[in-house]
Amino acid sequence: MPASLSRLYARPGFLLRRAHQISAAVFEDECRELSLTPAQFGVLTVLKAHPGLGQSDLARALGFDKVTVLRVLRGLETRGLVTRQPAPGNKRNVSVALTADGHSMLAQAQRPAEKAYKRLLAPLDKVQQAQLVELLQLLTGELEDDARAAFVHPGRK
Repeated sequence: MPASLSRLYARPGFLLRRAHQISAAVFEDECRELSLTPAQFGVLTVLKAHPGLGQSDLARALGFDKVTVLRVLRGLETRGLVTRQPAPGNKRNVSVALTADGHSMLAQAQRPAEKAYKRLLAPLDKVQQAQLVELLQLLTGELEDDARAAFVHPGRK
């Protein structure tokens, strides 16, 4: 293999992008019967923990840009899994909540999502799994200011 390709294939950005592609494919494979994507699962999970969260805060809670969160919400709304309405006291902000079907979908997704998580980490032993998560948290935390879309844990500003 040419040295230039070896360098490319060993770059963290290349490997992180490829790992993300694989992660999404594994998740979608496990959740195929539910037609659920990782982004949709993330939205449903955050909304269960924070019902009525504003659309902008939801985007930040997942590190999504406004266009991405809007696209995901429209798909979930079309399926009857979430509702969007003007926020009380601020008609310019949109409040998002799970419907009964959204709660049901999230409950159904727990087992396949966990299976996807285990399948993704299966090549690593328990110590390596913990190290990988710790290193990814360190990397994303230290470089948060360089992200294209802000990540803000719900409840923290």
